[in-house]
Amino acid sequence: MKKLVIVESPSKSKTIEKYLGKDYSVVSSKGHIRDLAVSGKGGLGIDVEHDFTPTYVTNSDKKEVVKDLKAKAAKADEIYLASDPDREGEAIAWHLATVLGVDIEQKNRVIFNEITKNAVLEAFDHPRTIDMNLVKSQETRRMLDRIIGFKLSNLLQNKIKSKSAGRVQSVALRLIVERENEIKAFQSEEYWSIDAIIKKGRKEFKASLLKVDKKKAQLKNEEDAKAIEQRCAQGEYVVQSIEKKVKKKQAKLPFITSTLQQEASTKLGFSSKKTMQIAQKLYEGVEIRGNNEGLISYMRSDSTRLSDVFVKDAFAFIEDNYGKNYVGKVHAKNNAGAQDAHEAIRVTHVDYTPESIKSYLTNDQYKLYKMIYARTLAYLMAPSEFDVVNAQIVNNGCEFSANGSVQTFDGYLKIYADYEQNKDEVLPPLSENEVLENVKLDAKQHFTEPPLRYSEARLIKEMEENGIGRPSTYASIIDTIVARNYVTLEKSSENSKTKVFFPTEQGILTDTKLQEFFSSIINVSYTANMEKDLDLIAEGKLNSVEELRKFYDKFVPLLDEAYANMEKKELERTGELCPECGSELVYRNGRYGRFISCINFPKCKYTRNEEQEQISDEKCPNCGSPFILKKGRYGAFWACSNYPECKTIKNDKPKEEPKPTGEMCPECGKPLIERKSRYGTTFIGCSGYPKCHYIKKEPKESKTKKTRTKKVKEDE
Repeated sequence: MKKLVIVESPSKSKTIEKYLGKDYSVVSSKGHIRDLAVSGKGGLGIDVEHDFTPTYVTNSDKKEVVKDLKAKAAKADEIYLASDPDREGEAIAWHLATVLGVDIEQKNRVIFNEITKNAVLEAFDHPRTIDMNLVKSQETRRMLDRIIGFKLSNLLQNKIKSKSAGRVQSVALRLIVERENEIKAFQSEEYWSIDAIIKKGRKEFKASLLKVDKKKAQLKNEEDAKAIEQRCAQGEYVVQSIEKKVKKKQAKLPFITSTLQQEASTKLGFSSKKTMQIAQKLYEGVEIRGNNEGLISYMRSDSTRLSDVFVKDAFAFIEDNYGKNYVGKVHAKNNAGAQDAHEAIRVTHVDYTPESIKSYLTNDQYKLYKMIYARTLAYLMAPSEFDVVNAQIVNNGCEFSANGSVQTFDGYLKIYADYEQNKDEVLPPLSENEVLENVKLDAKQHFTEPPLRYSEARLIKEMEENGIGRPSTYASIIDTIVARNYVTLEKSSENSKTKVFFPTEQGILTDTKLQEFFSSIINVSYTANMEKDLDLIAEGKLNSVEELRKFYDKFVPLLDEAYANMEKKELERTGELCPECGSELVYRNGRYGRFISCINFPKCKYTRNEEQEQISDEKCPNCGSPFILKKGRYGAFWACSNYPECKTIKNDKPKEEPKPTGEMCPECGKPLIERKSRYGTTFIGCSGYPKCHYIKKEPKESKTKKTRTKKVKEDE
């Protein structure tokens, strides 16, 4: 039997099998095969009293997958677990080993950061055992999420009709609501700025007021601005000093998951979810010249490290294509909290330039690949260089500053200019003690602005900087709070291009209640510290059971207090009675929006759409019940309110009289008339229908006529 290799995604199994050769059979688990059960006390699937022992069950949609894997594993001589190179992947490998009876003490875990032949073969030359510290870290995270998610969600559903809460999602909501509160509380203040518009020869340039009497200029109103104008009118504008220097600008670090999502949002307009979906496809592989090629390294990473082999190849490529003076150096620095399990997000083949493979990619794939390619290569290129000039201009104790900058060497901007704008600002020749004659002051009124609402990019940056969640979770967190109707993502004004988060009424209520009863655990610092503890568990430095116990003992008393003291939100009444049981009708929120139902749900299952209940005075001719307006797939229509017992539908459309054509049916001799099909199209048919089915066919246009008509339309 062949050696069996199990990967997560079906799309990469054929590629890996081709790299490994005929002795290997590569199959997919299609992600996680098991999860915590929803049985036991509280439906947690966790035995809290016995050291938080989890109970796992096979996912319902993976039973056939597991059955097939067991059959293949029984015939295999060797089994390799090649799930993704992160904690989730490590946990998937452990679940597979447990279900398939694979010895976790054996070296059967294989990881690779990119799907290229060299990387895959190298990984299979160095298999290792499953890292149980990583598994424990993932398992602890899953149990924390289950405890908080289940127990808090049940509380909120019961008390305030909110759909869910979560360890990280609720902190993300907290950030958005906090920002909205800051904006509402913000009081704008007036201030003024003054620029000196100076003309020398044909060149006009600007110098900004920085200091007055050697103190920072603070102009609070128009009177302050006019005082400066009067003061400067009495003196001369003299160039006090000129400073010239060469400034070097270094390229940004390679992409990690968070920076990729941020840049794709601001530069390409992609949502974080869309970015990760496209990146997943680029990682798993695209068919190029008949071969499936993985184009980028693993897209879930918080490390900016690049492999020595890739760096060597990239330096050679830069020198060959741009010149030796464009070759830079490695200057990576990982964040303190980075797991550094694998490399930064980079291209796998430096010679696969975006233009050379554009025809094999979709438009969105090309855009994202081009940006990743440019960022990867730019990082390894020499810095750009600028000649910078700063001129200090004084007049009667008022100091103005003029800055000029001219690019002298493009460096990494040779490839990254599309994503980082640079504009030369040239100052005319100036000399110290020179008196400038042609000067006018431009005073402008301003008002301080409130803090910006979070866009997807800004929220991800905030979460990353505060250590909330992990790069792989940002997209799903944003998806969840939008799906739960806690926030909306929309433009703040007609002129705005960027969508930002607005908390909904339900989102604000949810955050308010969570802060009232759970502020000690639903906050930035507690969540960030929890992430650090999970990292320490992954390193084998903390005991997972002790950390779970510590959290649980803090959480449960808060939960008990909330159940006892949180005020219950009453359902809004409609003022009508249920037509089925006579109880009150109320408004509820469902996955498709607000609807009306019986207050006794689920005992009484009467429901209707909020907008559909328009009752007609006209009665049904069959049963005497009133007609009501309903919405169907083809629009609104009147139907009997006694449905489904009575299925009468009222047709409001006036019946159109058939239009005679003056022609006779060639089959039965009756008049031909204009008729309409069920789809609204007009055709000519026999008036003897349904006995005669004759339909007159329109003559087909010739290709020459069609081409001529198309040409005329194009000319018009």
